[in-house]
Amino acid sequence: MLPAAPPPADKSKVHKLSIKGSSKLCVEFFEFAANTILFQRGVYPPEDFAPVKKYGLNMMVSLDDQVKAYIKKIMGQLSKWMQKSKISKLVIVVTSKETGEHIERWQFDVNVFNDSSRKRTEAAREDKENAGARAESDPASDKTEQEIQAEIQSLFRQVTASVTFLPMLDGNCTFNVLVYADADSDVPLEWGDSDAKEVKNAEKVQLRSFSTNSHKIDTMVSYRLAE
Repeated sequence: MLPAAPPPADKSKVHKLSIKGSSKLCVEFFEFAANTILFQRGVYPPEDFAPVKKYGLNMMVSLDDQVKAYIKKIMGQLSKWMQKSKISKLVIVVTSKETGEHIERWQFDVNVFNDSSRKRTEAAREDKENAGARAESDPASDKTEQEIQAEIQSLFRQVTASVTFLPMLDGNCTFNVLVYADADSDVPLEWGDSDAKEVKNAEKVQLRSFSTNSHKIDTMVSYRLAE
């Protein structure tokens, strides 16, 4: 006999993530996203990475002490800003060491649900159409953590598959992480202002998104076409 099918999830018993719990989940996603992009795009050699199990996938994380320290430092500050709903986007930029040109730009837009009092930075307001689209969205219902994980898993699978259309990176590259925080945010002294580091004449591809009960993360990659 076949075992009885499991009962459907009782939405009334779903544990709703607090803004703090949702922020932690999003920051953890950003950390794995940074490592995944660095590995998949060959910014650092494959032997500099080791696999860990996360989201039901084998995720690659950097073993380089400097890279780990840089990412950890950013994520520590990002966590504080996320919990206060001070973030509008996080951007990972891949730049050629030889020419200084920006080759790829991975943008993660952060939308906070049920936060009408939030003030966007001027940089975020420039993207009025996208910001408007995000503001109109709202979670249809409370999600289980399994449902959220499934969305994140699908997004990482898409990031991995993006190597099929992204041009190969030539030469040595480096990367930077940009965080778009609200103007009234407390910024550490060692953090500095930066331009948007846009890719010139870029092709843009919208990737999947995922959402918790407090946040929605939209993903887009811009890249320079091979000449």
